[in-house]
Amino acid sequence: MTRVLNLKHDTNADVLYLRLDDSRIIESEEVSPGVILDYNESNEVVGIEMHYISKRSSKLDLSDIEIESV
Repeated sequence: MTRVLNLKHDTNADVLYLRLDDSRIIESEEVSPGVILDYNESNEVVGIEMHYISKRSSKLDLSDIEIESV
């Protein structure tokens, strides 16, 4: 399993997807309306999908993404 961090924004579908690694997705669960978590075989979260992202944050601007490691 390779560790990757991948962020995709589908403007047509209004969906933001964060992939934490490339392990196989075994199960998905909608934890709140429009928020779906993807789990691998170890029951670890490997993906987070958010629908209606433009309605969740009126100030969303993905052209300026900052990643902070602490």
